[in-house]
Order: sequence, then C-alpha cells, then structure tokens
Amino acid sequence: MSAPPDGANDGTDGIQGTDDGIEGSEDTGDGTESTDGAEGYQRGLGTRQIQMLAIGGTIGTGLFLGAGKNIAKAGPSLILTYAVAGIMLFFVMRALGELLTYRRAEGGFAGYAREFLGPFWGYATTWTYWIIWVTTGMAELTAAGLYIQKWWPGVEQWQTALVALVVLFVVNLISVKIFGELEFWFAMIKVAAIVMMLLVGIAVLAFGFGDAGKDAAVSNLWSQGGFFPEGVSPMLMTLQMVLFAYLGVELVGVTASEARDPEKNIPRAINSLPLRFALFYLGSLLVILSVVPWTGFKDGASPFVLAFEKIGIPGGADIVNFVVLTAALSSCNAGGLYSTSRMLRTAGVNGDGPKALARLNGRGVPVLTVIISTVVMGIGVVINAIVPDKAFEYITSVSTGGAILVWGVIVVAHLAYRRKVAVGALPQAPYKMPWAPYTNWLVLAFFAFVTVTIAWESDTRIALYVMAAWMVLIVAGWALLGGFTGKRQAQVAATPHEVQPAER
Repeated sequence: MSAPPDGANDGTDGIQGTDDGIEGSEDTGDGTESTDGAEGYQRGLGTRQIQMLAIGGTIGTGLFLGAGKNIAKAGPSLILTYAVAGIMLFFVMRALGELLTYRRAEGGFAGYAREFLGPFWGYATTWTYWIIWVTTGMAELTAAGLYIQKWWPGVEQWQTALVALVVLFVVNLISVKIFGELEFWFAMIKVAAIVMMLLVGIAVLAFGFGDAGKDAAVSNLWSQGGFFPEGVSPMLMTLQMVLFAYLGVELVGVTASEARDPEKNIPRAINSLPLRFALFYLGSLLVILSVVPWTGFKDGASPFVLAFEKIGIPGGADIVNFVVLTAALSSCNAGGLYSTSRMLRTAGVNGDGPKALARLNGRGVPVLTVIISTVVMGIGVVINAIVPDKAFEYITSVSTGGAILVWGVIVVAHLAYRRKVAVGALPQAPYKMPWAPYTNWLVLAFFAFVTVTIAWESDTRIALYVMAAWMVLIVAGWALLGGFTGKRQAQVAATPHEVQPAER
C-alpha cells in the first residue's frame, strides 16, 4: 500500500496542493512556517521533504507485510498477480490522467464524480475515500504490532497499536512542520532500505555469499513445485491483498492536477508508474523469491525480514524489521491521520458534512477532524485486541473494498466524459486512455472479479458486509444533508468550483 502524499489534493473538494501535490506546503527558504490565508493551513513543508515524501509513498505495508501470506498461499505466481493488477491500475490512472488534462478542478476524482455522475457520487466518493484511509491506518497499526513482536513477543498487538496511535495523534496536533520532518526521515529510510535490499539480494544471487547463498538461484521461481505450486485458484485469491498494496497509486495523478504544465507533467507522472511498479513490487518479489524458496515464507511475518534472516547477515533482519516498522508508522501518520483529517475538514468546507469540521486552531491544524479520525482509527486497536490473528486481513479487505469503489467511479466518470466528447459536448483531452472504452470495461470486469474473490473467502467476506453498511450510512447522511429534497443539489450548483481548462 502506498501512503498518500501528505495533504495532497486527494479526491476531496477544496484541498489545494503545490506542484508536488503536498497540501499547504511552501518552501519559505528559511525553514519557517507560513500560513495560507485562504485555507488557513500552515505551510511548513520544505522542498526536500516534498520530494522525499513523493518517492517514499510508493512503498508500504501491503508489500512489506501482506506479501508474506500471499507468497505462502500462491508461491512465485504472486508475481503474475502483481503484474496483472499493476496493468489494470495503470489503465485507471490513464483514465484519471485524461480527465485531469481535460480540466483541472477542485476535488480531483471526487470533483469528476460530481460533474459526470451527479452530486451524490461526489459526496459519496469524498466520504468513502476518507474511510478507506482510516481503515488503512488501522492496518498500519496492526502491522506495527506484528513487527514489534519480533523483538518483544510478550507485547500484545493492540498495546503497540494504541501507543503508536497516541504518539502520532500528538504529532499531528502540534504542527505540520514537525509532521513533515518526521515523514521526511520515514520516507528516506524506506527508499534507502528497498534499494539496499534489492542490491543485497542481487549480490547473493551473483556471488553466493551468506547462509542463503548455496540455495539462492533464479530457478527457485519454478523449481519448488513450479511457478504455480498450489494451482491457479490460490493465486487468484491473493488479488485482494495485492490491490491493497497498490492503494494510493491514484494520488500520483491527482496531485499532478496542480501542475503548472499539466499537458507535460501529468503524462510524465502517470507514465512513470510502470517503472515504479517494476522496481518496488515486481523487482523486490523476484529477488527475494530467487534468494529464498517460496516455501520459506509464512503468514504474519514480513517476507523481507525472513529473507534477511535466511541470508544470515549479522543484524540484517533487525535492521529490516526496523525499516518495515517505520514504513507502517509512516503510512499511518501520513495517510491515516494527516490526510484523513484534511479530507474530513474538506467535507465541512464544501458542504458534504457539518460546518464544524472546517474549523482550524491558531496553528492551522484541524483539531476536531484529527480527533475524529483518531477515534475512528481506534476501532483498529479494538479489533487487534479481539481477533489479533485475523485483524490485518479483516481491515485490509475493507480498505480494498472501498478502493475498488473509488477506482470504479474514476473509470465510470471517464466513460461518461468520453460519451460527451463523442457528441461534441466537451473537448478531447490531449492525453488519452488507450483503447477506451474497451479498457474501461476490462478494468470494471476485473474489479467485479476481485469483488467475487473477496466474497469467496470467509476471512475477507466481512469487507462486503462492512461496505454495504457503509453505503447505508452514506445514503442516510445524504438525506440529512438534504440531498433527496434538492437542497444539496442547489447548494452545489451555487458553490463556485474551480474549472480550469488544461493549459495548451
């Protein structure tokens, strides 16, 4: 899972970012914090922080921890699952990229949902995206609890989750500058570590050093029962966790919507995704599954930590465990608390929620929304206390279910846009999704299939129940806002929204 660039224009109206997509970020040159008069946020993030956050957001717990169970379930064929899912999400991003070059609008994909599918879907997308990242924060807290047990097995998962949540809550209440500095070093650790792990693994394969050297070989990808050692069906059942690992990829295009030269920068950002997927996901899996046979991995443990234990470098496994722990805390900090609190504040700003949510304190921090996101995220602590063995799978399946809904909205909105282009009602964007509308329907069919796999297994089926209950709440909230009486539609129509044609 990829942590969202902090404060990015993240699919909710009214969140503005810099060219790098970081909300409220401005390099003042002297390290001081400045405040945006319009939004009231403190602008305390510097250029070096923004750049490292954008790179580090590609690496997350979905890969560091979730891949362990999937390797044990499907073997090397997991690599194929990551490749197929990556292709489908690249098409989603191409659809979003076409919308972004058609016009830059407040709200990112929630804005496009409102424009092409109606006010209800803009509102529903805003709130669903918030709950996705809240549950993702729960997953990161769960991962942190599992990582700590390597050093202190007597510490319960929920205890670690609670301590981490409280610490990050305090950090988010202080100032964006402290938050940005913490995230800079979290991201620096992740990026350096993934590169180091790839280089060490390649060195083991090339020179055969370490305890794993004698068995390390590319042939491990097919010599331990074949590339599909458990068959095709188990491989298909890994799709839920694989999509969770990719969660956040949609922010690459959304943050690019604030670029000064969208015709150039949006395609560049989206076209770089295959390289990132190949390096961080496919590359890392190819290396560790070549160094260590797939039978050496297990559920509930990071495959990267296990791989370094097998290699036998003194202290190597502890270093990697520290890295994946910081990765979990980083994602919880950036996506789980910082971005969700800003998403929730935006709902108050644009009328998709109570106006009280829009309030900021004297330091430009939306305290109420930070508190609400923290309290809701505390449900994850309870889940870890009740069902620690199933907590990670339960929570990630809910995040994936919500992500499928949001990604699906992007694809359907793009279909509606193309229909208007076909009849001459709207201009054609310069950056096109290839082979549309066939690729749109292919992606939607893929998401429908993944939904079936989620329903197939009892451990993940709970996600569909949760999402059904969530939609009931969404509809009830819409009714309270006056959506069914026409009041909300009138409010949206009367609210000025930024509609900027892409620069030509």
